[in-house]
Amino acid sequence: MIQVDAAMADSGGNDEDDVELILDPKVQESIGRSLKAHYDDIVNAPVPDKFLVLLAQLEATEQRAAGASSDERN
Repeated sequence: MIQVDAAMADSGGNDEDDVELILDPKVQESIGRSLKAHYDDIVNAPVPDKFLVLLAQLEATEQRAAGASSDERN
């Protein structure tokens, strides 16, 4: 079972909104490792072909636009 300590914020009031929950450091480390592993999986995943095609089309459009604007300068 996960233990969560509740500590009152130092605002001087007894308002329930002032409660700050603090996770056990071991739980924080476990969550951090898990999030890092998921993030690494996403970063290292291959880019889908659909996106590569769209990026190539965008790049070609930008190059044509840049070429057209340089032609207008001449």
